[in-house]
Amino acid sequence: MKSAALAAAGISTGSALQAKEKDAQSGMALFSKENDLFFSISLAQWSLNKALFGGELDNLDFPAYAKNKFDIHAVEYVNQFFKSAEKSYISELLKRTEDIDVKNVLIMVDQEGNPGEVDDAKRKQAVENHYKWVEAAQMLGCHSIRVNAGGQGTEEEVAFSATKSLRELSQFAADYGINVIVENHGGFSSRASWLVSVIRNTGVINCGVLPDFGNFRVSRTENYDLYLGMKELMPLAKGVSAKSHEFDEEGNETTKDFYRILKIVKDSGFRGYIGIEYEGRTLSQDDGIMATKNLLIKAGQAI
Repeated sequence: MKSAALAAAGISTGSALQAKEKDAQSGMALFSKENDLFFSISLAQWSLNKALFGGELDNLDFPAYAKNKFDIHAVEYVNQFFKSAEKSYISELLKRTEDIDVKNVLIMVDQEGNPGEVDDAKRKQAVENHYKWVEAAQMLGCHSIRVNAGGQGTEEEVAFSATKSLRELSQFAADYGINVIVENHGGFSSRASWLVSVIRNTGVINCGVLPDFGNFRVSRTENYDLYLGMKELMPLAKGVSAKSHEFDEEGNETTKDFYRILKIVKDSGFRGYIGIEYEGRTLSQDDGIMATKNLLIKAGQAI
């Protein structure tokens, strides 16, 4: 099965922010068999979380690993794997990517507090905790940071707090030419209609979403429809996350229809990066990444 799967498978309108928005939506593929795709392929660092947490791969070596192992020339980071957000560390990472011509796309930010926190002091602290990652993203040439919209409270309370936090953070990020994008990432945020309402209510152009193919579980008893969710989120998308788990012998993902999802993405007008985020258990992380890349290319060419 493994071998078969692998074989088949803004607040501101300034020039800096406009350039980032253009970058987010027009990073067209550079390499031969991807030339006819409507999107570009990037690699989300979380796909290699076991190797990174286990010390087998260092954050500074991730861009070269993406390029040399998978022929992927654009990367999406996770802040948990950064040893520091200090300028010296970020500069070293930037140098490494520039030396090998790898594009830095975005930074996914976790464990910095909940923007949807109902307690206002904690909410404000969470917003400020994200500032350093906005600055790091600008240094690296990324177009966005990905944040969460979590919080403890009622649906209305968390929506109010998240909207306020995202507006404040996006206003800060606009001065750096950076987008603030929210992933459907559990809880209320996995209810796409809720997340769309939150983002629209911020009223800022550099606040958007990062639709994830696989994160539509709201709670143990509620799952939002994946295809409806993608359709609702895509008009606000500044990136897309291709979550994958298991593959059949023909290289197709068994838990979701990549062809149907990519048709939704294409019909929305999106022309940016789709990041591979493999979380399966059957294939190794390396093999799962390649299976996902092969499927993205196959399905992308078919539609």
